Amino acid sequence: MKDWIAGARPRTLPAALVPVLVGTAAAAGMNGDTNALKGLFIWRFVAALVVSLALQIGVNYANDYSDGIRGTDADRVGPMRLTGSGRKSPGAVKRAAFLSFGVAAAAGLSLAAATSWWLIAVGLVAIAAAWFYTGGPRPYGYAGLGEVFVFVFFGVVATTGSAFVQIERFTPLTVLVSIPVGLFATALLVVNNLRDIPGDTESGKRTLAVRLGDKRTRIFYIVLVVLPFFMVPFLCGLSQRPAGAFSMFAVLLARKPVQRVIEGARGPALIPVLGATGKVQLAFGVLISVGLFIGG
Repeated sequence: MKDWIAGARPRTLPAALVPVLVGTAAAAGMNGDTNALKGLFIWRFVAALVVSLALQIGVNYANDYSDGIRGTDADRVGPMRLTGSGRKSPGAVKRAAFLSFGVAAAAGLSLAAATSWWLIAVGLVAIAAAWFYTGGPRPYGYAGLGEVFVFVFFGVVATTGSAFVQIERFTPLTVLVSIPVGLFATALLVVNNLRDIPGDTESGKRTLAVRLGDKRTRIFYIVLVVLPFFMVPFLCGLSQRPAGAFSMFAVLLARKPVQRVIEGARGPALIPVLGATGKVQLAFGVLISVGLFIGG
């Protein structure tokens, strides 16, 4: 069980939790309700959370399986991989990935039945994108497009989708607030790929970090972490929810990982940076969610 938990990569799970929190909080009060829950459906929040977490875990297992059978994890620097390390058979890891996708699909189906059936199409596209990130004959993650997938699906789609299942429409606020969420999620992938540049270069895995090179990838990471804080005043002002500025306190946690990247941390020294980036994302997400909910 410890191996399966490690293979799910818990440090990446804030990328699944934060968009659901933020999207749900942004929807608070938009149905005109003034009760304690401000018109929010708790069961829909829980179902959206299950969808997001199951997709994140599923894509982690899918990447583990696909990278493992290709041999690109043979000299991996980062956390243990189930397939590449031989701890679990490729078939078992593949089944775990599809089981996770199945859980996400079941929860998503309940949301589609309660709101709009077009969510089924969105869910199918998300599952396909998760699998073909490193799976299939031409994985787009190997072509430097992984960051696009993360920004779109764990930023824009997850955040606006979590709001949509509450209010059944899109608003400028739910779209705008999805951008900083996506930037933080992308930062997690970028620092992960920064760490893996030497191994990915050797194995022919042309991630965006490999294409940009070490120096420009570090600059890209810093921009991804810093830009959300510059967006907060505009977002809170335009939405007339000033309490969302609570999220600025998360910048206190951002100093350490940004400093480590600026100082040139490499290889295993970047593993704590991944965890620290997840903490920044989680703190930002919780704080801005509280502010959005209060102002809703």
